[in-house]
Amino acid sequence: MIYNLDLTVIWAFIIAFAVFAYVVMDGFDLGIGILFPFFAVGKERDQAMNSIAPVWDGNETWLVLGGGGLFAAFPLAYGIILPATYPLMIAMLLGLIFRGVAFEFRWRDARHRALWDVAFTLGSLVAAMAQGMILGAILQGVTVVESPASGGWAYAGGWIDWLTPFSLLTGIGIVAGYALLGATWLIWKVEGTAQAHAVRLARILGVGTLVAMAAVSAATPFLDYAYWHRWFEMPGVLLTAQVPILVVIAGFFYFRSLNAGAERLPFAIALALFLLGFVGLGISIFPYIVPDQITIWDAAAPEQSQVFMLAGTVFIVPIILAYTAWAYWVFRGKVGTHGYH
Repeated sequence: MIYNLDLTVIWAFIIAFAVFAYVVMDGFDLGIGILFPFFAVGKERDQAMNSIAPVWDGNETWLVLGGGGLFAAFPLAYGIILPATYPLMIAMLLGLIFRGVAFEFRWRDARHRALWDVAFTLGSLVAAMAQGMILGAILQGVTVVESPASGGWAYAGGWIDWLTPFSLLTGIGIVAGYALLGATWLIWKVEGTAQAHAVRLARILGVGTLVAMAAVSAATPFLDYAYWHRWFEMPGVLLTAQVPILVVIAGFFYFRSLNAGAERLPFAIALALFLLGFVGLGISIFPYIVPDQITIWDAAAPEQSQVFMLAGTVFIVPIILAYTAWAYWVFRGKVGTHGYH
């Protein structure tokens, strides 16, 4: 099927890019929080914290852009997806706030550092699990009905419709994937025992992430025949089959890079696995924004609004990319107990 490249498609790709950028950039620091209890108190934990200290809060810029863009460009989808996942959204935001407070206070309140370490881990785990379950809740379908009062569609499901075995599976998968990103980031950024510990964790998490990806991929086509149609019917299967093949190839080179003692390559391959998972998500749902019920065109804001927002976005996004790239360039070296060197 061929789609015209109109304003609505452009905005769909902008929001998809913002969400992927958030997953990539905030994923590894959430992963470090998830892995925090597995590192020794003292030098190892301090190195892990220092490796993300200059960038962790800036990474969440993309979450704001993705959420704000969804509200502005696809208000109908925003008005359906949020009510369908309110408990998960609240849990995610509280987790992000709690881990941010814990991050700052662990340096300023040394007497209670153990407590703040626990808070940092719990906040990271809750935020990651909530994000994964939001993904699962959207994929498994959202109940909507026509709403004459609002002049469109509205969420008609229950308060906990999102809580299913599939959403739990996607939640666990995202936790494993973020932890993998955190472990491979630390392989790149730290030294000594912390790096050796990160390598051991990265081997286990590599297996866990690939198993989770396989489980979610196997379950998704059975959620709705439309998913099955997009993945397995000819001639589309000739293209979609390349995604799992590339995942297997990436997995092979991932473990090979760990065995070879590479420092940067494991992180790059972990990012590639997330990109392939994101491509798979796009194959499953595009052009729907509420799967198989509301397309991106159904949910789109008026054309004038899209043009107005696009005019600002073409300036703002390059600025965000530029200062993000500059921050990572400045802090490109290894990190020790007292910061980068």
